[in-house]
Amino acid sequence: MPKPKNFRISDEVVFETIIQLCAAAWPDETVRPEEIAMTLHEVEWQALTKRIRLAVKQLAEAGHVQILRKGKPAPPDDFKGVYRVRLADSFWRDPVEEAATLTE
Repeated sequence: MPKPKNFRISDEVVFETIIQLCAAAWPDETVRPEEIAMTLHEVEWQALTKRIRLAVKQLAEAGHVQILRKGKPAPPDDFKGVYRVRLADSFWRDPVEEAATLTE
């Protein structure tokens, strides 16, 4: 069996892919981490699963995505096992509009 070739994917590309797939699935669907990995690299996608998990965690902590376990929101610091991802409701809010509601 031939040795797999090394490949490099920037963090920016990983973050953008997660956001793009979640936006395409929004509002009715969620995205599996495997789908994200397969989009980034069809052959060696398994090698990307830990990296995607970390990126999803970072995006969730920033309020861009929401992590779901068994269909319910899970905290980014403490989720285990099978999970899915969707855009957080705050992702779609206009920052100017949100700031205006805070000052009222």
